Amino acid sequence: MVTSADSTTYKYRDETFPPLTPFEVKVGVYNNKGDGPFSKEVIIRSAEGEPREAPSDVKAYSFSSSEIRVTWKPPNPGPGRPRGYELSYWKDMEQEDLGKKQRTLKNETSMVLTGLEGNSLYLITVKAFNSIGEGPATAAVTVNTRRAPPAQSPTNLMWIQEGNNVTLNWDPVKAKDNESDVIGYMVLLKQEGKGHNQVTRTINPSTMLSLPEGGTYIIEVRALSEGGEGAVSSQVRIVTSSGVRAKSNQCSVHCMPQSLTWTALLLVLLVPLASW
Repeated sequence: MVTSADSTTYKYRDETFPPLTPFEVKVGVYNNKGDGPFSKEVIIRSAEGEPREAPSDVKAYSFSSSEIRVTWKPPNPGPGRPRGYELSYWKDMEQEDLGKKQRTLKNETSMVLTGLEGNSLYLITVKAFNSIGEGPATAAVTVNTRRAPPAQSPTNLMWIQEGNNVTLNWDPVKAKDNESDVIGYMVLLKQEGKGHNQVTRTINPSTMLSLPEGGTYIIEVRALSEGGEGAVSSQVRIVTSSGVRAKSNQCSVHCMPQSLTWTALLLVLLVPLASW
């Protein structure tokens, strides 16, 4: 190969050579008087090249109203080894070039897409890439995100404490037509000043909780659905004496003993008479 006299680089292209093919290279000079000496011989390898094939066996499924998990298999071994994968996704009523793209951090073969709209049809493609360029994309796969969780929170929370147990009831949550059906409830019990939280799941609009020790407890309830967790209820606040557990036949502090109720009622009746 011959270059111009003022050239300091030369590019050789031959697509019949596989990536990383070694070449023995040396450079010489010449003029109208004849050939000059050659440089020392060096080994230079051809570039890797971009991926030539698309990934295969692409699968996508939704596990909430805003998340889709996508998996695939890498392309067959060959020229242009992948260094990662790029996912393109867009809603069925949108143009592909207006969609979003995400890349894997490494040569992973799965990704979770987040921040999606509920009850929507998405199209997804996958392509491999490396430092040279991008390979061809797969055919688009389609998947529907699940309907959104119920916007209504559990209401009318009622509780009774007997000993170190709390019985909790609430009105059932009814999902709207465009929301995911309720499949259960999640109850969160947390103690103020303590980092430990207790989570209980139940299919019924009621549950029994155990208070491990005295203190102030906060209880929250939310509905569970295929679309995810619903809105949280108003908080129930329970205060018990530190280090003391009520006897099993004692009512919680929010209940007034019957004898005190009659005493209070009698005082209310007597006070107006005394003013006369």
